[in-house]
Amino acid sequence: MKRFKKIVILATLVTMMASILTGCGSKKDADSAEGKKVLKVAMECSYAPYNWTQPDDTNGAVQIQDSKDFAYGYDVMIAKKIADELGYELQIVKLDWDSLVPAVQSGTVDCVIAGQSITSERLQMVDFSNPYYYASIVTLTKKDGTFASAKGISELAGATCTSQLGTVWYDVCLGQITDANILPAQESAPSMLVALDSDRVDLVVTDMPTAKAATVAYPDLTILDFTDTEDNFEVSEEEINIGISVQKGNSELLEGINGVLEKMTTDDYNKMMDEAISVQPLS
Repeated sequence: MKRFKKIVILATLVTMMASILTGCGSKKDADSAEGKKVLKVAMECSYAPYNWTQPDDTNGAVQIQDSKDFAYGYDVMIAKKIADELGYELQIVKLDWDSLVPAVQSGTVDCVIAGQSITSERLQMVDFSNPYYYASIVTLTKKDGTFASAKGISELAGATCTSQLGTVWYDVCLGQITDANILPAQESAPSMLVALDSDRVDLVVTDMPTAKAATVAYPDLTILDFTDTEDNFEVSEEEINIGISVQKGNSELLEGINGVLEKMTTDDYNKMMDEAISVQPLS
């Protein structure tokens, strides 16, 4: 019995030491080899022009954590600017869309820069920076399609449509199309575009940057923009303002990010987005 107790005590001590060493390792991992703090930024790396994956560091792409591939796009440009101005070493973490918010909540990453709308639902889970882009909502369809000449959403009635999972495009906009045949949401923006290109749907709803990028990759697509009409999708400002999410209560990082964004103008954002679209894959 005493021997058993000794074994238990020894096992407990080993476990405690392992925990201490693991903790020390985690702290060390938070700093780069140059002594800089590391800013871990999560994104899908598959959502052009906001972010995508490429095989090299062309145009200043950043290597993805635990991968030989690199990430680039508008979100990476913004992340690099924030990291440079705040004195961080940037680390890009590739995650699925549905894993982004949980990763911030758990502290696995420091922030998400991934074309996220600043919705009230997300604000219950994470804090958001000031907007770093204003993304109007548009419709994409084939140039020779049934709905190519539509002048408003009322003229999209009866369309077979889809959009990306977990977005206001799917959750809020598609239901506003009269008698729409709404197919299941697609897991990513690329899969949404493939559904349209392969004629599985008549149209998809997305934001303007994604649509512009799509027309470069798929020249047979056209953008239907009803923004300046009364026959447009009804969305709130929060649903089209794109922000950077951080863990609740991380005011130091949030203030730092907002400080960088406050120095930028709408022209700065648009110039960066146009650059991202011009160098996106398949362009």
